[in-house]
Amino acid sequence: MNSIGENCTELKKKYDTCFNQWFSERFLKGDADDSVCAPLFRVYQQCVKDAMKAQQIEFKEIESDYLGSEKEQKVPPKSGGSS
Repeated sequence: MNSIGENCTELKKKYDTCFNQWFSERFLKGDADDSVCAPLFRVYQQCVKDAMKAQQIEFKEIESDYLGSEKEQKVPPKSGGSS
C-alpha cells in the first residue's frame, strides 16, 4: 500500500521492511525493544505530516489519545433495522 504522499512511499516501504524484520526476528522471540526502527519511523512520520499539511488535512485528531478515554469507550449508535 502506498503512503498518503507520493514522496513518502519509499520511506514507508523501508519502515515496513524494518518493522516486519524486527517483529519476526526479535519481538516474537521476546525482545520488545523496537528502537531499531525508530529513526526510520520518525522520518516517515514527518513526511506524512508534511504531506497532510500540503493536502490541507488536519492532524490534530490523529495526535489525540483515544485509548482509555471517553471517546474510545463511547458506544457507537445502533444501525437501523430490527433485531
